[in-house]
Amino acid sequence: MRIARKLRRNADGAAAVEFALVAPALILLIVGIAQLGVLFMANAGLHHAVGEGARFATIYPRPNDEQIRARIADTRYGLDPASLSTPTITPGTDDGAPYLDISATYTVTPDFVFFTLPAVTLTETRRAFVQPQVT
Repeated sequence: MRIARKLRRNADGAAAVEFALVAPALILLIVGIAQLGVLFMANAGLHHAVGEGARFATIYPRPNDEQIRARIADTRYGLDPASLSTPTITPGTDDGAPYLDISATYTVTPDFVFFTLPAVTLTETRRAFVQPQVT
């Protein structure tokens, strides 16, 4: 009986047990926030690269499609080249004004410490109104 009362009053190690219970959730939250940051950085890098390709497409004389693709590949801020798709460039006209639709995709696989989530595909498309092609 005296031992039971003594154990009830003794709180040695309670904080360590509470931390052991909360630590996995806390670590998962921190890693999740870091992976969300990776997604935001990939989205910003893809946005920047496609935007730079669209700006490059508007200069005179108009660059060809391969030059635009090379410009996008050169300006991919923080992106892994293996996960970046080959940009597609689709010409068109809008009320007689020529344009190029430039789009690219990037695949990110969120990687938590003990498991990975399914891949997330980011897509970015820009329309650039360009000079008429001189033939």
